[in-house]
Amino acid sequence: MWSLGFLLLFLTGQPTGQWDSKGAWCYDSQDPKCGPTHWKELTPACGGPAQSPINIDLHLVQKDSTLGPFIFQGYDSAPPGPWTLENDGHTVLLRVNPGPQSLLVIGGAGMPSPQYQLLQLHFHWGGPGHKGSEHSIDGQYSSMEMHMVHMNTKYQRIEEARSHPDGLAVLAVLLAEQDDVNTNFSPIVSGLRNVYLPGVSVNLTSTFPLASLLPSASGLLRYYRYSGSLTTPGCEPAVLWTVFENAVPIGRAQVAQFQTVPQASTPGLHPRPLTDNFRPQQPLAGRKISASPGASIRAVAPPPTHTLTGLQWALLGLGLGLVFWQGPW
Repeated sequence: MWSLGFLLLFLTGQPTGQWDSKGAWCYDSQDPKCGPTHWKELTPACGGPAQSPINIDLHLVQKDSTLGPFIFQGYDSAPPGPWTLENDGHTVLLRVNPGPQSLLVIGGAGMPSPQYQLLQLHFHWGGPGHKGSEHSIDGQYSSMEMHMVHMNTKYQRIEEARSHPDGLAVLAVLLAEQDDVNTNFSPIVSGLRNVYLPGVSVNLTSTFPLASLLPSASGLLRYYRYSGSLTTPGCEPAVLWTVFENAVPIGRAQVAQFQTVPQASTPGLHPRPLTDNFRPQQPLAGRKISASPGASIRAVAPPPTHTLTGLQWALLGLGLGLVFWQGPW
């Protein structure tokens, strides 16, 4: 998820501060002194309830018949640009600017009305040989995770949306590493070499249908829903999360390109690659996780029965026989 710094950037277009500046946040891979365990010192909400990400425990999820198909508007065509790819020091994000005549919005799927408009999408990844997704399903992590961040259109400003539990909706897409390149991600991956420093952005040469980054039509019917928070400071509990069960493939070489994106560094030093930019998972704390009718769940295992086997009955009989044979003590 995004940081407060990015939200201000989205509104003003001004660069954000570097992660190692006073009062800023970072990941442990950047500096443990400002990593996730310290975020609550910067923003108390990060230590509060209803935090994200979480593990989707399939023994705990409950089917919900109201979680029907999504309604996507503008996702099946390449809208007018420009779209901007940016390195903000914590992630690579794609800011979409479709124009007033071609909004990118989602609805349906049991979400509050009226609609949610796409603001940006960004990525989380690990280091070489490490998994990097924020969410997991039954404890299984993926190589990367993509977040498509939407704001409820009934709110006028992002600050207002962040203060309401229905203010934001995020589509979380797990990305599974494979040998072959997924050409649908090529426009983004090709632009990574041009965001060579935090704060640097570049316009993509062309836009593309965002539906190409999502699971297949059948995969869009298999998802999990819960209420949570932004996964970076300020960690406001204002997010309606959708985590798709079916992962989308991404090439191993493409993952490696994300792992070369530079992070913020001390002035005068060569910037190190940004890796492991994910928040540790947070307690579920009694929250409900719902599953769409097409998603997988696991039945809760029945309690063990205490029936005796034939051998156990024989041993029990032998013990009783010895007691009676020996008589009273």
